[in-house]
Amino acid sequence: MSRAETLPMPTASAGGFLALFRNELHLTFRRLRTQVLLGILALLPVLIGVVVKLNTDSPHEGGGGPSFIAQTTQNGIFLIFTALAVALPVFLPMTVGVVAGDAVAGEAATGTLRYLLVAPAGRTRLLAAKFTAGMAFCFAATAVVTASALATGALLFPLGDVTLISGDTIGFADALPRALLVAAVVALSLAGLVAIGLFVSTLTGSGIAAMAATVGLVITVQILDAFPQLDAVRPFLFPHYWLSFADLLRAPMYWDGVLKDLGLQAAYVAVFGSAAWARFTSRDISA
Repeated sequence: MSRAETLPMPTASAGGFLALFRNELHLTFRRLRTQVLLGILALLPVLIGVVVKLNTDSPHEGGGGPSFIAQTTQNGIFLIFTALAVALPVFLPMTVGVVAGDAVAGEAATGTLRYLLVAPAGRTRLLAAKFTAGMAFCFAATAVVTASALATGALLFPLGDVTLISGDTIGFADALPRALLVAAVVALSLAGLVAIGLFVSTLTGSGIAAMAATVGLVITVQILDAFPQLDAVRPFLFPHYWLSFADLLRAPMYWDGVLKDLGLQAAYVAVFGSAAWARFTSRDISA
């Protein structure tokens, strides 16, 4: 059964937006591609945990490595932070880029976009529903990494009081909400990418081209962000503050980098969201 046969006719009301949003969620998460991507994200913390565990148990290794990895050997909850630090630069943005890039272009390619625009919901409401569904995927993807890391960390490493990277010690009951806060910040850090992906998706009728362009853009911008010669530009690149969530693992929590990150993401949402709206509302949909 096609999507056109299952979608209710939305109305130009808040209820119509919710109906669109629910259908966008259904469309996104029922795709095999999305499920495979989430499965890969769930597997990532398991692989990291096993590698760290084998490295710790090896008589030839001293359990050294970056701060998060070294802390993981002492407390399994740090596997959450390690997994997010590994997933955020590459795996999470690639999966979000695929979902956001396909949001409009994929529907245009399959012919369902024209049906949706016949309904009185309007293009603005439809685009808002797609952005909201994209953000829901960001939270779902981050939650998958977090849950898998917590389960793997509890299985492979001890749990208990947590020594923060600032040297202070907090109880597990205080550390777990902090881990959830970090996961939420990571999900919100991908908001700018969702807006960029939606904008790219409105420029083409090919879902594959939109996904490839969005993912390629992520890779290119992260390469540029690694060049110190571009110091004047780097603070304006959307991935620049992604790893600032590490400042939340201090006592007291240091918010400057996190607020800069969220402010930058809001600016990207405003700019590229407006560009996507301008393109989408003026676009001739013939497919």
